[in-house]
Amino acid sequence: MVSINRVTSLLSLSREQNLFCLCSFFTTLFVFLVIRQLLKQRRPRGFPPGPTPLPIIGNILSLATEPHVYMKRQSDIHGQIFSLDLGGISTVILNGYDAIKECLYYQSEVFADRPSLPLFQKMTKMGGLLNCKYGRGWIEHHKLAVNCFRYFGSGQRMFERISEECLFFLDAIEKHKGKPFNPKHLVTNAVSNITNHIIFGQRFTYDDSDFQHMIEIFSENVELAASGWAFMYNAFPWMEYLPFGKHQKLFRNANEVYNFLLQIIKRFSQERVTQSPRHYIDAYLDEVEQSATDTATTFSQDNLIFSVGELIIAGTETTTNCLRWAMLYMALYPRIQEKVQREIDCVLNGRLPAFEDRQRMPYVEAVLHEILRLCNIVPLGIFRATSQDAVVRDYTIPKGTMVITNLYSVHFDEKYWSDPSIFFPERFLDNNGRFVRHEAFLPFSIGKRHCLGEQLARLEMFLFFTTLLQRFHLQFPVGFIPSLSPKLGMTLQPRPYSICAIRRQQ
Repeated sequence: MVSINRVTSLLSLSREQNLFCLCSFFTTLFVFLVIRQLLKQRRPRGFPPGPTPLPIIGNILSLATEPHVYMKRQSDIHGQIFSLDLGGISTVILNGYDAIKECLYYQSEVFADRPSLPLFQKMTKMGGLLNCKYGRGWIEHHKLAVNCFRYFGSGQRMFERISEECLFFLDAIEKHKGKPFNPKHLVTNAVSNITNHIIFGQRFTYDDSDFQHMIEIFSENVELAASGWAFMYNAFPWMEYLPFGKHQKLFRNANEVYNFLLQIIKRFSQERVTQSPRHYIDAYLDEVEQSATDTATTFSQDNLIFSVGELIIAGTETTTNCLRWAMLYMALYPRIQEKVQREIDCVLNGRLPAFEDRQRMPYVEAVLHEILRLCNIVPLGIFRATSQDAVVRDYTIPKGTMVITNLYSVHFDEKYWSDPSIFFPERFLDNNGRFVRHEAFLPFSIGKRHCLGEQLARLEMFLFFTTLLQRFHLQFPVGFIPSLSPKLGMTLQPRPYSICAIRRQQ
């Protein structure tokens, strides 16, 4: 009986010791991780100054609402180049035209990399076109995309395709017979079809439910990728194992899009003739075949899928949101809308716009430029990283440092813009009413990573905008008060609104 009690006592003591050891282990691990995180938050020597970070999470909470506005305000305190701590990720913020030009233009290769963020690694494995690291992969994919945009996305043939899509777009609006409707769906589909011609060689109808679903997922992911959850995931990638959070929705969407694109690429690559490409997919598959024996090639099925998805997003989001803002502002400022329509009527005289008409419509160009400036469709661009150690204004920025370019601050830079918060298209006109360019106008960014579809996007905006206002007068439903507060994400899009498109009597 005594021996049994002793055994029981020993077992009880052993359990207590094991529990104590386990608690000690986790306590030590926790303390180690906290110290490691705090050490990561130390600014490197010579690094730009910045606001004091909170322990562990750094300055992440400051980016929860209007991060572009917060960054511009901080530049008034710390200078055009300052730093933030994003949960142990030391990040340099560039504000104002002078600082961004100094880095992205004069040191374009140094600031041409992408940061190796856990979110990018999870979504695209740092491959594809937009998120890939600066090196052979980017050079190969960028060259192919540029060539495809030149071959499939320019010239009279593409102009005719855009003009044709404009008519589909106007006819779809006509069906609402002047009654209120939300234009987001129609604008998104019409604009995406221009990129679809380059990627797939054809357009999709506005009632193609599968493609519409994919576009909606893309739009949702653009919003989620710049949410607080995304910043937290980049700082603490172990969050992947949490069963809740918006990052999980982001990953589910990405998997669904991947599978959809895989099937659609197979569909549009059927009947392909080698070295006779009909569209981007054919051209990419030609590169895959040509480099089959090159073990270092970056052309692959995965990177084809990632590139197609990125081109669809990039070719849709900017132009779509610009046109949605344009419709909102025209209804909000009817006198400006009238002036635009007078110029359209005078130049076109009832016919459809031609390629050369852009130069004959300075006020239309001024309005579109002012919308791009004021609305800041992509306020923070796509995050960059230094490809090598950099020295800027006596600051030392180590290789691999994440860099955020605050394009919003460029378009609200008081040094270059008077009363930048006011919608004033005339700032793009001289005293004789001729259109004038401004150097501090960077909606498509600058440097090696600037938007490769800029020229196509500008042509789309002009044609959709002019054909829309040539046929319709835009106004809000009676009693409707629009919001000019943007919906935040990687892009700034207008909040949902209804509008009436009234057929004009010309």
